[in-house]
Amino acid sequence: MIRATNIVKYRGAARVLDSASIEVQKGQVAAMVGPSGGGKSTLLRCINGLEDFQEGEVAVGTSLKLKGGEASSRHTLLQLRHAVGMVFQQFNLFPHMTVLKNVMSGPVHALGKAHDEAEAIAKKWLDRVGLAEKHDAHPGQLSGGQQQRVAIARALAVNPSAILFDEPTSALDPRMAADVMRVIDDLADDEQLQVAMVIVSHDIAAVKRIADVVYLLEKGRVVYSGPASEAFAPGGPASALE
Repeated sequence: MIRATNIVKYRGAARVLDSASIEVQKGQVAAMVGPSGGGKSTLLRCINGLEDFQEGEVAVGTSLKLKGGEASSRHTLLQLRHAVGMVFQQFNLFPHMTVLKNVMSGPVHALGKAHDEAEAIAKKWLDRVGLAEKHDAHPGQLSGGQQQRVAIARALAVNPSAILFDEPTSALDPRMAADVMRVIDDLADDEQLQVAMVIVSHDIAAVKRIADVVYLLEKGRVVYSGPASEAFAPGGPASALE
């Protein structure tokens, strides 16, 4: 469902991604872990077309592809962002719009849904993330954890093939972070949802709980990929992160 192959990314003279590759199948949860500055968030942004890269290829499904060193068309980038939802560290909600309108924005503007259908979709996902009573609230009236749950509902509302989570709890206090991770846990356990999920997180306890496969990045390279149980086993390649 998502395949990033030999991605090379430079910032000036710095090689921030060094032939990094990951592959995530439909229904699978992959975690990218490693020290800060290892390239995890940059790789996510390359997968979603938010950053260009100089070598390699990103493929989502069989038809959507980005190639290193080539400028992607606006049409391709729009298709990619419809197929791949992204949840950022900061919530990026529209402050002047209600929670319901924020979540409706994707179905209306990206998918061309009628107002009533988009409203039903938005309410379904807000209910799913535990915010049924907050439809008419504005983002500024919500806690950080509630805003992040709205952002998750907004990502799901466009029926993506994959969802990327970039440190979704890093801006939250422990209680709010736990609320958000419970939502992500629930999505990861939903066999009917069938999306590919990639999460970048330093919350190793949560990663151990939800990830099927772990990618360990250091200095822009994937130095380990394999089952989470192996990655975090005593003496395992990612055990020092706990």
